[in-house]
Amino acid sequence: MEKAALLEAIIENAIDGLITMDERGIIETINPSACKLFHYSADEIIGQNISTLMPQPDRAFFESYLFHHRKDGYLNGFGMPRELVGIAKNGRQFPLRLGFSQVKYSGRIIYAGFIHDLTREKDAEGKLQDHTALFEEQIEERTRSLRTNVSTLQKSQDELNLSLDKEKELHQLKSRFVSIASHEFRTPLSMVQLSASLIDSYSETMDRINIKKHVVKIKEAVLNITAILNDFLSLEKLDLGMVKPDISTFNLYEMASELAQEMQIALKGNQKIIFKHRGSDKMVNLDQNLLKNCIVILIDNAIKYSGSDSQIYFYTKVNEKNCTIRICDNGMGIPESDHKHLFQAFFRAHNTGKISGNGLGLSILSRYTGLMNGTVNFSSKINKGTLFTLTFPLNKNHEQKNTDY
Repeated sequence: MEKAALLEAIIENAIDGLITMDERGIIETINPSACKLFHYSADEIIGQNISTLMPQPDRAFFESYLFHHRKDGYLNGFGMPRELVGIAKNGRQFPLRLGFSQVKYSGRIIYAGFIHDLTREKDAEGKLQDHTALFEEQIEERTRSLRTNVSTLQKSQDELNLSLDKEKELHQLKSRFVSIASHEFRTPLSMVQLSASLIDSYSETMDRINIKKHVVKIKEAVLNITAILNDFLSLEKLDLGMVKPDISTFNLYEMASELAQEMQIALKGNQKIIFKHRGSDKMVNLDQNLLKNCIVILIDNAIKYSGSDSQIYFYTKVNEKNCTIRICDNGMGIPESDHKHLFQAFFRAHNTGKISGNGLGLSILSRYTGLMNGTVNFSSKINKGTLFTLTFPLNKNHEQKNTDY
């Protein structure tokens, strides 16, 4: 009797809910904790099916669970605690853990159910999940901020590197300018000084032949300096955006033919300029002065870097879509390693030696060509000559002429 009383006292004062039911799920006993949990009195709940304390779909699941256990006599995992949802008398639903044990008593089977309210645990778990989600969101936000800062820092670093590269390039450009300008100016100025001294000497004896010879040298030196200054001025105007193409319609054949004749005075030794126009049409829409400057630069280079017995080929061609100008020589050629730098201002190929030049011609040529929407292409091999090709798209508004020259 004492043990029975002790057991009853333990059940009545247990923190968790305790329920006994028959094998159909009909509640036979319920302790105060279970009554308090579901807000039922013992009289209200005893005799009811335990599924009454569960909402759907847990109610249907539990009824099916008991049915199969009663039918088969055994279910794998029976008695293991399961998390379900309970429903109180007032309709409040809450999470619970329900575990069963099977007891054989007085020739029948009784199920003892142990019910534990999971509300606090689930609330704590939900808060933990909320905090975790908030923490992850904060981490993600800080990660995005860090990525943005890193990206900004990288962009600033790239801009700084670009600025440093431009500064370095500008410094190298200035160095090349000083070196080339001092060399190119020194030679003709020395010639002027020497010729002036000799003229002064020859004037005492009235040696007109030598005086005239040195006057010519002074004029040539002045023209050379003027040409150099003109190149510098052209480059400055291009940098300032002051050069604008003045498009007009003109006869390319006539302009090129006259230019080929004018350039004869610049030839050295037995050099020859061979000019030929191809195509029936000769009219183009371009800036005549810019185009003429481009051709002069190329022919002048061909003369300068070719031997005294060489031939310089000058071709022009006009078709329906574009016009092309080709200047070809069989001179010293351009080293392959210098090809990528060829159109940079003040750059000169490494094999030019003592041949005079300021390294501006091809840079100006490239920019003049670009102003007329043209392109420059070249091919060159050491000691086998160089071919330059200028190509310009045409928007021709004039009538085609079929006159052959």
